[in-house]
Amino acid sequence: MIVCENLVKIYKTADLEVVALQGLDLTVEDGELMAIIGNSGSGKSTLLNMLGGLDKPSAGMLMVDGKDLLKYDDQELVDYKRETVGFVWQNNARNLIPYLSAQENVEMPMIFTGRAKKERARELLDMVGLSQRRNYKLSQLSGGEQQRVAIAIALANNPKLLLADEPTGAVDSKTAQQILDVFREFNREYGVTIVIVTHDRQISHKVDRVVAIRDGRTSSEFVRRRYADEIAELKRPMGEEPMDLETHEELSVLDRSGRLQIPREYLNALGLKEKNKIKVELDGKRIILIPPDEEAQQLRGR
Repeated sequence: MIVCENLVKIYKTADLEVVALQGLDLTVEDGELMAIIGNSGSGKSTLLNMLGGLDKPSAGMLMVDGKDLLKYDDQELVDYKRETVGFVWQNNARNLIPYLSAQENVEMPMIFTGRAKKERARELLDMVGLSQRRNYKLSQLSGGEQQRVAIAIALANNPKLLLADEPTGAVDSKTAQQILDVFREFNREYGVTIVIVTHDRQISHKVDRVVAIRDGRTSSEFVRRRYADEIAELKRPMGEEPMDLETHEELSVLDRSGRLQIPREYLNALGLKEKNKIKVELDGKRIILIPPDEEAQQLRGR
């Protein structure tokens, strides 16, 4: 569904240049439910805007559903945003029109494509558990209910790709779990590809895959540990959600040139700065990184 290769995004002002993406690579399979995590400024929201056709890369390749977004003109991008991709934003004011009812909000995207159907809107609201509140307006719905209406809106035109930017950022943990369950239900029921951008590292047990972005590049992925299911089952009777560190492990990602990102805390622990050099050795089946000072100490010790 998504193929990004060596994506670069540079924002320029009169006297400032900010590099938001620095050669990012990413592949997302059709029908996958995955999350992208990263700290503020890591580039994850920039990537989401590009996937949604709201922004264009400065360089690289961006393919969605077999189509090259870099070659789209303005009208083709409008059609893409109407028919191929759906959005769920963290800010509910960006998702909903306050003076319309929940059902009228869900019908709105269909009106723009000339195929408004009340039955379709009711079906979507029923799937997100809000059929009894379809005539309620924004002020009459809780934050979690508003976000579930936003999901129904995003799916109104049967998109192949759903993008969610911090969809659980403004709700409590219980409501967040309910929202993630709605995403999973739609993913399993309709096979829609869903990409969730979030700060929350605890999301991994609700999605198929988690990719971490650091400094504008894909740095690592979280994969399930061998006994993850057993750990989850032990936690469930105690009413606890399994933690990422218990059910998943983080693996660094090698790019096409064999480069990887070493976590900053590791570099700080070794006293290495941005332009320091480091010795790389192959020891059997392990790759060892040795700071130059440590190598000199080892030689003196001999």
